[in-house]
Amino acid sequence: MEWQDQGIVLSARPHGEAAAVVQLLTRAHGRHAGLVRGGQGRRARGVLQPGNRVAATWRARLADHLGSYTCELEASHAARLMDDADRLAALTAAAAVSERALSEREPHPACYEGFLALLVALEGGHWAEAYVGWELALLAELGFGLDLGSCAAGGANDQLAYVSPRTGRAVSLAAGEPYRDRLLALPGFLARRGGGGPEEVGQGLKLTGFFLERFVFAPQDRSLPQPRRRLAERFPEPLVVGAGPVG
Repeated sequence: MEWQDQGIVLSARPHGEAAAVVQLLTRAHGRHAGLVRGGQGRRARGVLQPGNRVAATWRARLADHLGSYTCELEASHAARLMDDADRLAALTAAAAVSERALSEREPHPACYEGFLALLVALEGGHWAEAYVGWELALLAELGFGLDLGSCAAGGANDQLAYVSPRTGRAVSLAAGEPYRDRLLALPGFLARRGGGGPEEVGQGLKLTGFFLERFVFAPQDRSLPQPRRRLAERFPEPLVVGAGPVG
């Protein structure tokens, strides 16, 4: 058995004295593992950093075997983010979420293309907002898309401020005010009313994290990966929508 594909490194874990088991998100074969002989060597470690794009060849005697990879580096995204701890944390979180959320050997071309787009966005000015958008797109690809375009309670669509944790639908400021303690905040940049910045990114990460945990990880008896939790800790605690000044 043999195939060739493009892949994004999600993780590389030591195996034995010198090898590594590598998880790739590939264009045509989905999340797929393989053994890299010499994967713990100095040169290989530079290639097998999470977020790097590689040309991969997988070989195995039978289709259901772990098999082995040979990987040639095509783009070193991890190295370009190494001097920015926040952006590197976002890259690490995306790799961890993808590895845990996607079923092995199940093709998801849209997830591969979305990860490539995120890698480009992480080098731009609105990288944190782009990360939240990437998690929304991942939820949609997995069948759990949120409806953030109209008010579930019939309120004004130009004042969307909350999301129902039960339905994943947006709720307007007026319609949601009596229940705001039970609703999730909808940041302005996701409601198409501008905004953004650290506080709104914090709101966005809380929103997507809630639905990832509920729909994707809880059914697997898992929680959000630690790298994803650490990313959220880098942003301010989300503000309460509609709350007045303290004191």
